[in-house]
Amino acid sequence: MSDSRKEKREPLLHVVLFQPDIPQNTGNIGRSCVAVGAKLWLIRPLGFQLESRYLKRAGMDYWEHLDWQAVDSWEELRQHLPEATVWCLTKFGSRNPWDATFSPGDILLFGSESRGLPESIRNQYAGNSLRLPMHPEVRSLNLASTANTILYEAVRQFGGL
Repeated sequence: MSDSRKEKREPLLHVVLFQPDIPQNTGNIGRSCVAVGAKLWLIRPLGFQLESRYLKRAGMDYWEHLDWQAVDSWEELRQHLPEATVWCLTKFGSRNPWDATFSPGDILLFGSESRGLPESIRNQYAGNSLRLPMHPEVRSLNLASTANTILYEAVRQFGGL
């Protein structure tokens, strides 16, 4: 969990990975979170062990600086962040991220690489469902690339760095 030796400050954003499958993506997303001061949340089950060498390699030596927490369910996460605005990033999204208005403390919610977000969660936040535009020949983009794009668009909007 979060390292108690770190200076405590409010996260700029909350990046949530719903049951991620690929440790390298999670490691890369963790590194981006450190870069902007976001907290990484992982919703179990995970498709890898948290001690995975691939996770550590992708996160490099930044992992020790990462504010992160793993929880057992979406409901548990919402108990931690009941007031935060939720933005679902999904290929089923109805808006582009630059048409959204992000604020510090928002949740950026990403589904697993193999299954995406559950339909029940997508439906619950349909008004805040975003997608990156792409040609129809492409069914999805890499999770780490997408998370990085959305994270920096949010930071750009409110000038967080």
